[in-house]
Amino acid sequence: MTNLTAPHFTDENAAREHLEALRWPEGPVCPHCGSVEVKRLPAQRGKPSKAHPEGKLRAGVLQCNGCRGQFTVTVGTVFADSKVPLNKWLLATHLMVASKKGISAHQLHRMLGVTYKTAWFMAHRIREAMVPDDNGPMGGNGGTVEVDETFIGRVPGESRMAIHNMNKIVSLVDRVTGRATSVVFTGNFSLKSIAPILEQHVAKDSRILTDEARHYRGLGVRFDGGHQSVAHARGEYVRKGTDIHTNTIEGFFGIFKRGMRGVYQHCGSQHLQRYLREFDFRYSHRAALGVNDDERCEIALRGIAGKRLTYRRTAGLAA
Repeated sequence: MTNLTAPHFTDENAAREHLEALRWPEGPVCPHCGSVEVKRLPAQRGKPSKAHPEGKLRAGVLQCNGCRGQFTVTVGTVFADSKVPLNKWLLATHLMVASKKGISAHQLHRMLGVTYKTAWFMAHRIREAMVPDDNGPMGGNGGTVEVDETFIGRVPGESRMAIHNMNKIVSLVDRVTGRATSVVFTGNFSLKSIAPILEQHVAKDSRILTDEARHYRGLGVRFDGGHQSVAHARGEYVRKGTDIHTNTIEGFFGIFKRGMRGVYQHCGSQHLQRYLREFDFRYSHRAALGVNDDERCEIALRGIAGKRLTYRRTAGLAA
């Protein structure tokens, strides 16, 4: 069980040391030139402010002996240029990865003691860190990948009732690794439109399992492991005596929809892909795969490097 009063969640210096140990297990690396020849500078005072009239002490500054550039552990990450204390970033990250169905920006706002606007933007930055760096093909070596589609919300300006005016999602789950990948789909479902998504994310020597939807017919010739399906319309959910079913991915959709409807309640179409990455991340590193909350948080924190999300890219958009 995680102790939310641990030093790296309550003290900024302890948070910095914790993040340095995760990002640089073999010692600091300059984000400007990649050199490992660096030295730690003494704490420096920043510019005076209302909160810190004498200037806040800035600890954790390092200087590269090669390019002479100065940096901290947050330079070149999604935490860069943030005035939010680093310990609150680490706590927010832990709360997001440990909450199976997500945690709302309003809840983060109340628990972290930051404004709602800040909490909302922090959550989007953390979702950016959840984007996998290694996003290679799923399946492979005859492995099985379940594929299905679902609908949620609605496209702005369209009818509230018609299903074809809802946001469309295609999700894939690798039965061997447990990894999930979801894509927001635009246009009409057909083999011609959906096959490129599968070919991009699934290895050719995989086996594909779907339901009986017409847009999946013909996939068998594209994958060496073939394509098999179950007929939900006829009440078939598991082919008798086989492992042919889509129950795994239906379980993923159940978690996703309970989170979106019960926790987030509303998500603009323009943000849907980021929310999908959040649910993909937690599902791909779930407890059933032997990953606990602390380990999941560490995986997310290792993913902060080389990614940026400015407020300009999200400003003015619905939460």
